[in-house]
Amino acid sequence: MPTSVTMPALGESVTEGTVTRWLKQEGEQVEVDEPLLEVSTDKVDTEIPSPAAGVLTKILVAEDETVEVGAELAVIGGDGDDGGDAAPPASAEDADTTPQTPDQQVEDADLGSAEPEQPAEQQEEPAPAAADSGSEGGGGGSEGGGGGGGEGTPVTMPALGESVTEGTVTRWLKAVGEEVTADEPLLEVSTDKVDTEIPAPVSGTLLEITVNEDETVDVGAQLAVIGSGAAGGGSAPAPAPQQEAPEEAPAAPEPQAAPEAKQATTETAQPGGDYGASGAQPAASPTSAPAPRVAPQAPSAPAPSGDGGGSQYVTPLVRRLAAEHGVDLNSVSGTGVGGRIRKQDVLAAAEKSAAPAESAPAPSSSGGTRTPSPAATPDTSVRGRTEKLSRLRTVIAKRMVESLQVSAQLTTVVEADVTRIAQLRQQAKGGFEAREGVKLSFLPFFAKAAVEALKQHPSVNASIDLEGGTVTYHDAENLGVAVDTERGLLVPVIHGAGDLSIGGLARKINDLAERTRTNKVTPDELGGGTFTLTNTGSRGALFDTPIINQPQVAILGTGSVVKRPVVVQDAELGEVIAVRSMIYLALTYDHRIVDGADAARFLTTVRERLEAGQFHGELGLS
Repeated sequence: MPTSVTMPALGESVTEGTVTRWLKQEGEQVEVDEPLLEVSTDKVDTEIPSPAAGVLTKILVAEDETVEVGAELAVIGGDGDDGGDAAPPASAEDADTTPQTPDQQVEDADLGSAEPEQPAEQQEEPAPAAADSGSEGGGGGSEGGGGGGGEGTPVTMPALGESVTEGTVTRWLKAVGEEVTADEPLLEVSTDKVDTEIPAPVSGTLLEITVNEDETVDVGAQLAVIGSGAAGGGSAPAPAPQQEAPEEAPAAPEPQAAPEAKQATTETAQPGGDYGASGAQPAASPTSAPAPRVAPQAPSAPAPSGDGGGSQYVTPLVRRLAAEHGVDLNSVSGTGVGGRIRKQDVLAAAEKSAAPAESAPAPSSSGGTRTPSPAATPDTSVRGRTEKLSRLRTVIAKRMVESLQVSAQLTTVVEADVTRIAQLRQQAKGGFEAREGVKLSFLPFFAKAAVEALKQHPSVNASIDLEGGTVTYHDAENLGVAVDTERGLLVPVIHGAGDLSIGGLARKINDLAERTRTNKVTPDELGGGTFTLTNTGSRGALFDTPIINQPQVAILGTGSVVKRPVVVQDAELGEVIAVRSMIYLALTYDHRIVDGADAARFLTTVRERLEAGQFHGELGLS
């Protein structure tokens, strides 16, 4: 039976994903776990692997389309008992066919069986569902290789997070007729939380793409179909071959042209990328009656997997990773299908270079160090250019406007003297780094004071539901920490932050920030927050008025710690002017549930905790 490839849940709160690129085209062979496609949510970009081996019979979600978690992304034709030979023919058939189901192609494509009659019979059948038709066709050509296993494996929109319900196909990395191996990226999807690649669930040939690029579908929706086993042969080709196939198999079935066709397709697909290969398929199929099917579908015939050398497609995920690690992609040998460069290749190249600065010609090598956020260096190459908004940027824009529209936000600011904490840092930073493995910054102190204050002021650690007429006071302090990345602002969450010490918070903040910048954070780590901390002072800002991260009701902004003269009370001298380390704490809150007095009390609790500076025990100081 056909296997559906669905949009996976890429995180606890991820409800949808966008297909950013298909790595396989309809009609191509895929292996189990071969990357099928790339998907993106507002939290991660990743590849989705094929759940089964077979032929990608149909792509249901096109690149740039957003669908919900669980939506079907594609269909993979099931393995037949057939030998691998059958596969090549299938590809040829795919190329020639236009109207019908992908699976029939695989089955009709028996190299050995010159049974034009069987294809004709198959044509008679409407083949509504790629997978179903494939199974039926398999009966006719069982010996040839199309046999019983002709059904495809559907590729579906996976659940990319707990709250991700749909995803958008942003790009198909494979075209109909191309072979895919399990776990090979098939397409890219995007949700409001992550942008990621969706891998092929199985190996086989991409028989059909059912969702075009830029289309949004629900989680579980079928995106494409991969035909399995029947096409054991690697030849199940992509769309381009169609033209050649007719020549080899004149009036009858096109079975034998498959192998050559496949090679032709890969070459053709690379230059054309998105729609080229699939568009060609329909054209060639008009005359050949035999295995009409998947070929035409090429909504996103996209992804050249291969040989293009410097011109080959590199996924956004890989490009970002290369930029962050200072890796020159021209010097990286890809281990993916057709020499495609994958994440693992970039990471391996980064590890090889002991001195990133020397070995990494990449533009952003300057920002490739650890703690400093790479996004700090502005990109001046975009001057005078108009480009499409990234999925993440679009999501951020939408969320920020929505936040201001759905809640009554205002900001209260207080000033705190953190001189004692500054002195503690100086005393403890050496031993702290040796013990905890991370540097001791001011941020863990601010986080500690904030989560302690949340326990005393539950209205600030809450969420409101006006439609339901309820307010939820959370029983845990799940602290979101805003992180500046090349892709945009992301907020990973420290779950159970109220139970952590200064050391635990410092390690968590460092780990989450680093993995968020390198796109290794999981969707679950980007959701579930109950309160957010944003350190705008890291760029020298004295204070700002941050926007609440819905459905939370407050966010604390910490400004830059600045030494300046202030009036202080001395036991002997009375009021004196002294140089102190000062900071502004700005709390934006939702006035629907938090009143001004509540906000002021919360800030006072935070300020008093910081000014007291009683953190000696946690820092190992007496």
